[in-house]
Amino acid sequence: MVCGGILENLILKCLAKLRESIDILVFPLHTDSNMVNAGDMNGSGNLMDFLDEPFPDVGTYEDFHTIDWLREKSRDTDRHRKITSKSKESIWEFIKSLLDAWSGWVVMLLIGLLAGTLAGVIDLAVDWMTDLKEGVCLSAFWYSHEQCCWTSNETTFDDRDKCPLWQKWSELLVSQSEGASAYILNYFLYIMWALCFAFLAVSLVRVFAPYACGSGIPEIKTILSGFIIRGYLGKWTLLIKTVTLVLVVSSGLSLGKEGPLVHVACCCGNFFSSLFSKYSKNEGKRREVLSAAAAAGVSVAFGAPIGGVLFSLEEVSYYFPLKTLWRSFFAALVAAFTLRSINPFGNSRLVLFYVEYHTPWYMAELFPFILLGVFGGLWGTLFIRCNIAWCRRRKTTRLGKYPVLEVIVITAITAIIAYPNPYTRRSTSELISELFNDCGALESSQLCDYINDPNMTRPVDDIPDRPAGPGVYTAMWQLALALVFKIVITIFTFGMKIPSGLFIPSMAVGAMAGRMVGIGVEQLAYHHHDWIIFRNWCRPGADCVTPGLYAMVGAAACLGGVTRMTVSLVVIMFELTGGLEYIVPLMAAAVTSKWVADAFGKEGIYEAHIHLNGYPFLDVKDEFTHRTLATDVMRPRRGEAPLSVLTQDSMTVEDVETLIKETDYNGFPVVVSKDSERLIGFAQRRELILAIKNARQRQDGVVSNSIVYFTEDPPELPPNSPHPLKLRRILNLSPFTVTDHTPMETVVDIFRKLGLRQCLVTRSGRLLGIITKKDVLRHMAQMANQDPESIMFN
Repeated sequence: MVCGGILENLILKCLAKLRESIDILVFPLHTDSNMVNAGDMNGSGNLMDFLDEPFPDVGTYEDFHTIDWLREKSRDTDRHRKITSKSKESIWEFIKSLLDAWSGWVVMLLIGLLAGTLAGVIDLAVDWMTDLKEGVCLSAFWYSHEQCCWTSNETTFDDRDKCPLWQKWSELLVSQSEGASAYILNYFLYIMWALCFAFLAVSLVRVFAPYACGSGIPEIKTILSGFIIRGYLGKWTLLIKTVTLVLVVSSGLSLGKEGPLVHVACCCGNFFSSLFSKYSKNEGKRREVLSAAAAAGVSVAFGAPIGGVLFSLEEVSYYFPLKTLWRSFFAALVAAFTLRSINPFGNSRLVLFYVEYHTPWYMAELFPFILLGVFGGLWGTLFIRCNIAWCRRRKTTRLGKYPVLEVIVITAITAIIAYPNPYTRRSTSELISELFNDCGALESSQLCDYINDPNMTRPVDDIPDRPAGPGVYTAMWQLALALVFKIVITIFTFGMKIPSGLFIPSMAVGAMAGRMVGIGVEQLAYHHHDWIIFRNWCRPGADCVTPGLYAMVGAAACLGGVTRMTVSLVVIMFELTGGLEYIVPLMAAAVTSKWVADAFGKEGIYEAHIHLNGYPFLDVKDEFTHRTLATDVMRPRRGEAPLSVLTQDSMTVEDVETLIKETDYNGFPVVVSKDSERLIGFAQRRELILAIKNARQRQDGVVSNSIVYFTEDPPELPPNSPHPLKLRRILNLSPFTVTDHTPMETVVDIFRKLGLRQCLVTRSGRLLGIITKKDVLRHMAQMANQDPESIMFN
């Protein structure tokens, strides 16, 4: 491990030097004004950058802080009112108002085009690099196995997977396609390619974009709730996540690209929103764009535009007005159209899993469907608990200090175990596609190795149930081993320092379990068609049971058990497969899996990771039923130092600067005097700093002894006093307040629905204390017998 750590550090230092060189060449003069440290009062830093802008528009937020939704809404209303009034002055101003109104639709169009293009490129690259582990196309090395063989004139239908133009590595290097030596060479190169892809991916993430790791959905949910994480949606993150997503999926690790595609689409949304001042200067409006971008991400991940909109509404968005719903639909539509134009799967469809079943489902089949729902709920609970335990161990032990070594070890274990089993060797998407497929007359899969009746004269689309052949029994054993392997390895894979999605591995687990159940029910119906449960709907010689449908239902159940999705899950599944007729089985499995999983815990995998990382996320789904009051939660508590406040007209500039230096609060209540403590308003820390800096540079006579006042008229001052500083323009005269006897149930509801950063606690107009969003989260954790200090970003 020590040698591995030394080698890892040397390589990462080289890559860091490379990044510095690229930064100088690509972004030589780029500075991000959002990265200002508001606490730096004396250093020059980047603080002065804000003074080049008009002062009233300076209000931004520090990193790892929560936005004020009410303030952002008010600022957007003022901006819109100003544009509307100016539009009546001239034709040019009217045209500018129209451009402002249409800017939202333009941003949605650009997001859809870029997200769809990136998804198509990722799909094509993954298809090629996955096959590269096993061989290469001689006519064009950039062709995947399927593309190579279908463009060959020497390929026959019976041997459509074998063609002279595609050669395995053993054929190319030692001119052998069979035998132990050829198998060992192919096995070795498969492992080496997987390790190479994984090492390159984790190294790029560590050096260039640490935020490109993981699924991204927990962080997207937190950002959409109002939390600021600078750089998480930046250009480097977009670039590196796109490249490394191809590498990690191609390496064969038990992860998917669907969750990270939501992150990629949100990076696109953040980039395009920064081009329009309407969104770049308003964090609330920016989050409307990100909600629509999340819908576009799911749209291209699954080829499900409607499911993408519902996913954004149900799972990730915190504030989702009707206007955002329309724009999300438009962005998802454009993204799906772009992906369809690229046609990455070569089947003229948006998805790889499109199926057509020729047999309806029957009421008696609801019982196995519900059993699959129970399995999905239990699997979801098991996965969440084990994965969170492993991730917590990674964060609290020395294991977390060697992320590159961890990725290499997990990749090696995955490749070594996966290669001998054909169902784990292939890509997970291809595995799910095969499990979903119905067995037609032209299928060559082992899962379709049934014993045919030589006298059968039925059409090929209406093949009756048949006894299973030896290939089916072999496939069942291989699927059972693959199922156990996927369940175990996914627990350790999800959460590593590489892009990792969970949708596809969860669906694969459910699809394997469902296919085995489907084959079991099919054979039971064939051999015991006279049983009472089969007698009414399954006659001899009829096509009664579709095992592929069971795989589809199982996939939905396991995905629902892990994520706790319901409505959006069902819509995504029928868009993903085209199985509109099978909504009821999907609904039954999704609801059952959620009920079973909720019986063991309300948190889905994304909420669990939010709590693990200590993000200040106030989930609207959580219920608060405790009988506590605002006075039990507010600061200061008994025995603590009194609340730091500003007075309306008795503090000097030096007093205010000293208060800012000695504290790290985001803002300060303003009172009439420290004796009366009658509340006047609330001043943000950041704006106080900028206002004082601005005044010292641009206003004559403002010195350390100048009186700071927040009233309309200046206070009466003795002769020869320095020029006072008026800061009323940065004062919020209507801060949200509650009384000390307000139930915390009401306070929690207010924080959820209004998106507050803080509220002030008063009694008869007299300031008593303050409650912040983190105070609320700490109190909720304490009431749930959890560590209240875990609700801190780490």
